[in-house]
Amino acid sequence: MNIDCIPLENERLHLEIARSIGPRILGLSLDDSPNLLAELPDLVTHRPDGKTYHFQGGHRLWLSPEDAILSYELEDDPVEIVPIENGLRITKSIGAETGIEKSIQVVVPDQTPKVVITHQLKNCSSNPVKCAPWAITQLRTGGVAILPMNEADTGLLPNRNLVLWPYTDLGNRNIQFGRRYLIVNAAMESPFKVGFANPVGWLSYWLEDTLFVKSAEYESQATYPDYGSSSECYCNAQFMELETLGPLQELQPGSSIQHVETWQLFHIPAWPENESAVQLLVEQLGLR
Repeated sequence: MNIDCIPLENERLHLEIARSIGPRILGLSLDDSPNLLAELPDLVTHRPDGKTYHFQGGHRLWLSPEDAILSYELEDDPVEIVPIENGLRITKSIGAETGIEKSIQVVVPDQTPKVVITHQLKNCSSNPVKCAPWAITQLRTGGVAILPMNEADTGLLPNRNLVLWPYTDLGNRNIQFGRRYLIVNAAMESPFKVGFANPVGWLSYWLEDTLFVKSAEYESQATYPDYGSSSECYCNAQFMELETLGPLQELQPGSSIQHVETWQLFHIPAWPENESAVQLLVEQLGLR
């Protein structure tokens, strides 16, 4: 599939926004670095109704909880792109199966390597829809993901949870369990996925001298999908996914919900090889 894109950039960042499919961000580069996002033109899956979903790679907006039809709504048609201050708003036509209008607003607010992405789901049907916005970033393999764990002092009570999928192997040699961080080497031969409540709010991925950090607000009193997961990480042999989710809501006809992510990129020449080095980097970057 030939994908037509529109560039969005500043002095440090370059993004490619798809125009012929989507809404989708297909390119993300810091300075002159290669595209951090996975490029997957041939990756497809077949829905139960026989239709084919094209992943393409990059960053996308889905509906959670995951559904073989509603989440995998086809995105092969052109989108509407409207210029806004310091950015673009990308809108998909109303889904025939979901009745949901998806839009992504991408803003590069200044000349720093920072992007603010507002994801919106609008219910254009005549029935309520129970769902949560699900922001998924597919990245190239070869790097390492850093997933922060909750460090709140809860005394004798637990302070964190890990949600696991049936195919997840906790004995995989590419996973490092620490006290503060879960570190995932994107060199998986078989699929791996983990979810967790993330009051810290950010997830990160280091690849080829660049650290990508995405963050989203966590609402402690809200109900999240997937046993309370506000953040998730999926990895297989072809790509790494960093995912954030909004609260699960009953979306009434005519109403909409938004989910905001902030992206930051940093030039980090050397990968911190252990948890102590990761913590030092986190403190230097002011991520806590």
